[in-house]
Amino acid sequence: MNQDIQAVTEQVQSVSQPLRQLTDEVAKVLVGQEYMVERLLVGLLADGHVLLEGVPGLAKTLAVKTLASAVDGSFHRIQFTPDLLPADLVGTLIYNPREGTFETKTGPIFAQFILADEINRAPAKVQSALLEAMQEKQVTLGEETHKLPSPFLVLATQNPIEQQGTYPLPEAQVDRFMLKLQVGYPNREEERQILRLHGHIGAPPTVTPIIKPETILAARDIVDRVYVDEKIENYVLDLVFATRDPEKFGLDNLKELINFGASPRATLFLVKAAKAWAVLQGRAFVIPEDIRAIGHDVMRHRILPSFEAEAEGRTSDSIVDDILMGVEVP
Repeated sequence: MNQDIQAVTEQVQSVSQPLRQLTDEVAKVLVGQEYMVERLLVGLLADGHVLLEGVPGLAKTLAVKTLASAVDGSFHRIQFTPDLLPADLVGTLIYNPREGTFETKTGPIFAQFILADEINRAPAKVQSALLEAMQEKQVTLGEETHKLPSPFLVLATQNPIEQQGTYPLPEAQVDRFMLKLQVGYPNREEERQILRLHGHIGAPPTVTPIIKPETILAARDIVDRVYVDEKIENYVLDLVFATRDPEKFGLDNLKELINFGASPRATLFLVKAAKAWAVLQGRAFVIPEDIRAIGHDVMRHRILPSFEAEAEGRTSDSIVDDILMGVEVP
């Protein structure tokens, strides 16, 4: 086993330098927001989609576009609106009167990086079309099934402060996102840097492609080989089961605060995301701190607080805090 870990460690070190260069390149355009960039990389390495929630103007769109440019991948931004149709997203069949046949017209979903901007502004049919493509990595038009490019990463944004004219994502659909990020404001010094970097009239700063999409696919194979000990597996299972039956873990105060706990996807995504996080830290094995580092991002949208929790001002994040504090660390 030690020899296997040593071999994977060498592979991890071989990809860590390009990933660091990628982060540095993105930082040339994106000031601060290290948390968001690191989690976007986790989603990219772990083959998981990301939902970003934050008020307008926090560089969510810029982050995704910059990352796509630095990876030299194809990028499409889709602005979700109430009148958007599924065909506007995935494509459709167009009749050719000369030939008497139907021709396939693919939609903007056929790109390696998809920014679904303000996903909660589109009705359920459009949201479902996107989430089906996320899950299956393919689109069926007529009788033909078309594979989506690889890597395929959907980064969806939603504005938490606006409710008028929106269609909130159902909990079952939100569950399909590996990570949900809470994007906050930059601090004063970071905002000063933003002002100096982007406060000019003219072309904004750009990035240079650092790595190819094929490098990301190769890195995913290395992430998959990262070692997860049985104690870590038990820790993940304890965390997830504590959201469903907190009393068994001495968290009696949470019983009335949780309507529904985390789904089995939480178990899978905690391990996958922790593996990717370990690789970003230069390790070939997962430690409890890796689980705790990405615990909120994986679980915050998989716990449905009760009415009692809302009455007490408790959020899913504060419940995750209690679970991470209450469950014994191996």
